Amino acid sequence: MRRNQIVLVLVWVMGICATTLLCATVDYDHRALLIDGKRRVLISGSIHYPRSTPEMWPDLIQKSKDGGLDVIETYVFWNQHEPVRGQYNFEGRNDLVRFVKAVAAAGLYVHLRIGPYVCAEWNYGGFPLWLHFIPGIKFRTDNEPFKAEMKRFTAKIVDMMKQEKLYASQGGPIILSQIENEYGNIDGPYGAAGKSYINWAASMATSLDTGVPWVMCQQADAPDPIINTCNGFYCDQFTPNSNKKPKMWTENWTGWFLLFGGATPRRPVEDIAFAVARFFQRGGTFQNYYMYHGGTNFDRTSGGPFIATSYDYDAPIDEYGIIRQPKWGHLKDLHKAIKLCEEALIATDPTISSPGPKLEVAVYKTGDKCAAFLANDNDNSDATVKFNGNSYQLPAWSVSILPDCKNVVLNTAKINSASMISSFTTESSKADTSLEASTSGWSWISEPVGISKADSFAKIGLVEQINTTADRSDYLWYSLSVDLQDDAGSQAVLHVESLGHALHAFINGKLAGSSQGNGNKRALDVDIPITLVAGKNTIDLLSLTVGLQNYGSFFDIWGAGITGPVILKGLKNGNTVDLSSQKWTYQVGLKGEDLGLSSGSSGQWNSQSTLPKNQPFIWYKTNFAAPSGSNPVAIDFTGMGKGEAWVNGQSIGRYWPTNAAPNGVCSDSCNYRGPYTSTKCQTNCGKPSQTLYHVPRSWLKPDGNILVLFEESGGDPTKISFGTKQVASLCAHISDSHLPPVEMWNSDTKSGKKVGPVLSLKCPHQDQVISSIKFASYGTPLGTCGDYYHGRCSSNKAMSIVQKACIGSSSCSVGVSTDTFGDPCKGVAKSLAVEAICT
Repeated sequence: MRRNQIVLVLVWVMGICATTLLCATVDYDHRALLIDGKRRVLISGSIHYPRSTPEMWPDLIQKSKDGGLDVIETYVFWNQHEPVRGQYNFEGRNDLVRFVKAVAAAGLYVHLRIGPYVCAEWNYGGFPLWLHFIPGIKFRTDNEPFKAEMKRFTAKIVDMMKQEKLYASQGGPIILSQIENEYGNIDGPYGAAGKSYINWAASMATSLDTGVPWVMCQQADAPDPIINTCNGFYCDQFTPNSNKKPKMWTENWTGWFLLFGGATPRRPVEDIAFAVARFFQRGGTFQNYYMYHGGTNFDRTSGGPFIATSYDYDAPIDEYGIIRQPKWGHLKDLHKAIKLCEEALIATDPTISSPGPKLEVAVYKTGDKCAAFLANDNDNSDATVKFNGNSYQLPAWSVSILPDCKNVVLNTAKINSASMISSFTTESSKADTSLEASTSGWSWISEPVGISKADSFAKIGLVEQINTTADRSDYLWYSLSVDLQDDAGSQAVLHVESLGHALHAFINGKLAGSSQGNGNKRALDVDIPITLVAGKNTIDLLSLTVGLQNYGSFFDIWGAGITGPVILKGLKNGNTVDLSSQKWTYQVGLKGEDLGLSSGSSGQWNSQSTLPKNQPFIWYKTNFAAPSGSNPVAIDFTGMGKGEAWVNGQSIGRYWPTNAAPNGVCSDSCNYRGPYTSTKCQTNCGKPSQTLYHVPRSWLKPDGNILVLFEESGGDPTKISFGTKQVASLCAHISDSHLPPVEMWNSDTKSGKKVGPVLSLKCPHQDQVISSIKFASYGTPLGTCGDYYHGRCSSNKAMSIVQKACIGSSSCSVGVSTDTFGDPCKGVAKSLAVEAICT
């Protein structure tokens, strides 16, 4: 940052600070962000406010703080806030100010990633569709119409934050802002106009005078004073583009997103902890988890296409707001260990040496402060490292942290944290309370096939879908009448080519066939066998989107829908008829959408005749009572095909339980050692990608709730059920070679008394106590949480000792040593495994 810029910023900040007692200056140097002139080591986590509810925010933020976070990072979602140009929505899940204030109330900072392009697996990358229709516009390049709109929205958000005094320079929590997002990944095709656009974006952002630094992620050529940052699974090798900027990691991917038709991605916490420790080892001072809580893609907000409704992301806090163990707990311990090194970390640069192949020692030393990181980058071989006259055992793919350059406080491969097994208890498993039995019954309305609305229109040729619907609906009807006198009863083939994402073909009102793309190939090229009648034949093609493209160069013009050709093949006379250039009739959306059937309060619902099941294009409605208790709620859509669901008029998103993950891409076990990729540790092969769909508790009343479904392909609504999620078991497995708990570091080092490993358990809810011990074994126990079993040796005292220490308490700790349990097998390495139940 140039001297004159610093002076101007300080003058402006001092003027504001005169009106508040809590304002802070935020700046940076080559080592770290500086808050009130002091370098800080900061741990951050992403929570996207529209992917949860305002009622969930305080609990999510508190759990983040309890997990050791200093900062909450969020994107700002333009299409949520300005769905119609000039008409803004900052209510409910879109209440950005309320979210930022909730973070502030918890005593945490905010990184506000305005973008306004966000990617985020969010529909259209966060851009509102009306932007696409501005004459002459080209997105994310040196284009005047686009720059005008981007500046207008960015300035509006900045002004809103200023009005509420939410920047740190005003006494608020916002210490960072981001402009643009991952543009450097895709900027090549934009050429010189892309470079000038980035320079403009940087200048525009800094001109808004927020009083805090701006960043650009994945932008190696980010101009001063913008800080360029890293996104990825690993960022230890990242170097900023100036030796005056700190090393920052804005997205450490804790897992990966779920696709309809995809397996479930998982990222082991040992690998995440290894990546984080390596980053701080090599000079990093700001690291953010993407995501810390992923949440849910409510409504039609998921992008992709084919991004599932769940955005769980294998995050430390799961989709429903429940802590995911051991991920949350192990990272919490890691954060404590890193903060024990903070004084040394911020004071100097590391001195890095390599005592052997793929071994690294980094030392931070200044005055009497010394911290060290010992890393073993081998993915299969453990190692012994000599450092400062001592020998240290390093498991493969791990980092040991020594806050005093002598004693190890944590090794990333050794987990002290408890683990949990979460489960869903369905109402129908507890009693005869399936939806068919527990509700007042189902009513239904058929959605007409083909053209049924007055605003339909005709046009010669095939239209592109997004330009036609402006994403007002997932659906676009293409309808055509064909007179084929000579082909009565003939078996023909309808050939359809489409940009995707899915298609239903009806001949004379009856479903003839369907096709769908997937996350790897969205386009369709399909031959559908059909039967024609003498004379007039009606062809109705329903094209549908499953979330709009959100990433890539020029993603905004990739398109969707039936682009043709559409051809009749195999007619009796051998002819082939190309229907592409004929006069088609079009209808945007469904009649039921226009009638507002999703609210359940309008329409002529039929409850008298037999409920149609396993038929396409049916709207269903029922009333239900909320599941008892306070645990998070989900609907299990097993038995349904594909569609969208609403609870009390609010969309819980698209459901698609029939779309299953392929076989062959999963493995029974996941080795955390070695570089992680999004396809490395997948589960759920051969099973539906998503059957459970989150219903926020705040959307429910005790009774009289309305559930509405639009079933697109055919299903049986009486088979769906409600479930509540709870922690079924609490487990820990600690060996006698584990390190003591991180929180015992000070007492251990100061007193000189050796503290050994400890097994600790804590119930997830404050009002719970440990009611029973399902398993306890000290010796050589085997298995995993929920499936532990005794090994060749086991202390006969283990169960009674653990029961005495734990039952009736909300938490308990037991020393893992022969002093506690005796020695059931001398000369053998031993461990303690426990499974407990909290009620």
